[in-house]
Amino acid sequence: MEHLHQSFTVQYHYNVFFTSSLFLPENELLDSFLVNLNPAAAVKKILFVIDEGVVNAHKGLIAEIKAYFSKHNKTQLVQDILVIPGGEQVKNDTKYFDQVLEAINNYGIDRHSFVAAIGGGAVLDMVGYAATVAHRGIKHIRIPSTVLSQNDSGVGVKNGINYFNKKNFLGTFSPPVAVFNDEVFLSTLSDRDWRSGIAEAIKVALIKDAEFFEWLEANATALANRDTTAMNYQIWKCAKLHMEHIRSADPFENGSARPLDFGHWSAHKLEYLTNFEVRHGEAVAMGIALDTVYSNLSGRISAEDAQRVITLIQQLGFELTHPLLQVTEGNSHILDGLEEFREHLGGQLTITLLTGLGSGEEVHEIDADILKQAAEILNKQTTVIQH
Repeated sequence: MEHLHQSFTVQYHYNVFFTSSLFLPENELLDSFLVNLNPAAAVKKILFVIDEGVVNAHKGLIAEIKAYFSKHNKTQLVQDILVIPGGEQVKNDTKYFDQVLEAINNYGIDRHSFVAAIGGGAVLDMVGYAATVAHRGIKHIRIPSTVLSQNDSGVGVKNGINYFNKKNFLGTFSPPVAVFNDEVFLSTLSDRDWRSGIAEAIKVALIKDAEFFEWLEANATALANRDTTAMNYQIWKCAKLHMEHIRSADPFENGSARPLDFGHWSAHKLEYLTNFEVRHGEAVAMGIALDTVYSNLSGRISAEDAQRVITLIQQLGFELTHPLLQVTEGNSHILDGLEEFREHLGGQLTITLLTGLGSGEEVHEIDADILKQAAEILNKQTTVIQH
């Protein structure tokens, strides 16, 4: 039989900018980017969607945005700025997704225009998904407002919402046209949200960069005490490592390997089991602790290295475990997280475990008895020692 074969490559590129006071009229970074991207377009508009928590914390933000575009007026600002709730609820209830689509439709946002999202990772995920499916793809800009979104989710290529009670069941791989990390947004974070994002730095250091892990150890106190210089470096380094992985490996996750999800199989499930009372970063810290102790008990890393990970997690102020992470006869719901990871990637379970500080390996089965033992060790907060 004759057949036709098609093959082509699409190149993606985007910048992550680091700045302070993005919407000060004197800061020309955003205006310069908007003007220079597709300068031949006759009309370019920009629609802002903002996390309600950010608006409450930065009372003058909407006025600042309007003043900014009043001065830099080559891009038309949609004056009706959409404010939506932050947190996981914005991904759980499709009415917020519909609100963004309605705004895109009502204000004539097309492929030459922009949808800009300001907020935490959940808002960025949902708005990015809406922008990607509207008109088969509208340029979306991310302006992350949390540590977690500035150093991890906001600089990646994934968008999505939750569906069927499963995290990110609906979604796309669609890079933003740009990311603007503004340090000012971090200044109003609660201590809990400031700390939460650092879990992703521990994760990427453990699987990618032993030197960065040592830096985190040396700077744990400064980070916990809200040292801005330390936090800015942590965000830059973490973003760099995440972007390098996306570029060099499997950006659209066509295979079964998901090393950037180290510690996440249990974290995602724990978030759901607690109705998201446990923050994503907090759940990831517990997931890292669980998989680190499992790595030790299964003979992959030394007791000394495992203890260093546990100590760092505690120094940063995280809890090591949660009652729902315990595997008992009457409580094994967390094991469903393994099955959901298996289902998500076509039936083959692929979990990254540590082989050292800065390196890992993929495994395709998890021993429930060893996992139970790891959870019990963390529950007792005993020294992690296996000779």
